Amino acid sequence: MQDEQTLPAAQEAVWKALNDPEVLRQAVPGCTELTRTAEDSFDATVEIKIGPMKVRFKAKVNLLEINAPSGYVISGEGIGGVAGFAKGSARIDLSSDTPAETTMRYEADMQIGGKIAQLGARLIDTTARKYAEQFFANLRALLAPAADAPAPATQA
Repeated sequence: MQDEQTLPAAQEAVWKALNDPEVLRQAVPGCTELTRTAEDSFDATVEIKIGPMKVRFKAKVNLLEINAPSGYVISGEGIGGVAGFAKGSARIDLSSDTPAETTMRYEADMQIGGKIAQLGARLIDTTARKYAEQFFANLRALLAPAADAPAPATQA
C-alpha cells in the first residue's frame, strides 16, 4: 500500500508529531496504549475490527533509518492471540510544500497470519485503507493550526 497525504503543518511540526507517543496514540485508530521504550522504539496496544473479527494486538514498534526531519522506516510486529499476528513496515518521507504544509509519502508492506489471514486479502486491504484514512484525519485534526481553534473568551 502506498499513498501521499498533505498535512496542515510545517515539516518540523509533522516530524515532531510523528515522534510524539501521545500524538500517535490519539492519531492511530484503536490505539489504547503507546509507550516509548527507547529513543527509537515503542510498545503499543491496538484494537481493530477486520470484518467480523475484533482483534487486540500487543505490538513492538521500531524506528529505523531515521533521517530527521525528512522521514524514517517504521517497523512493527503485533500478536493478536488466537486471531493471529501482523508484522510489517512503512517507509515515511516528508517534504515541505509551503511553510504551512507538508507532504507525507508512505509505502507500507504487511504480512499477516492466523485466523485473520483467512478473511482474505481484499477485506484486509480495504480495512487497512480505512484505518489509514482515519489516521490521517485524526493527525490533521491534531496538527490543525491554532487559528482554527475558537478564540478564548474575553473577560468583561
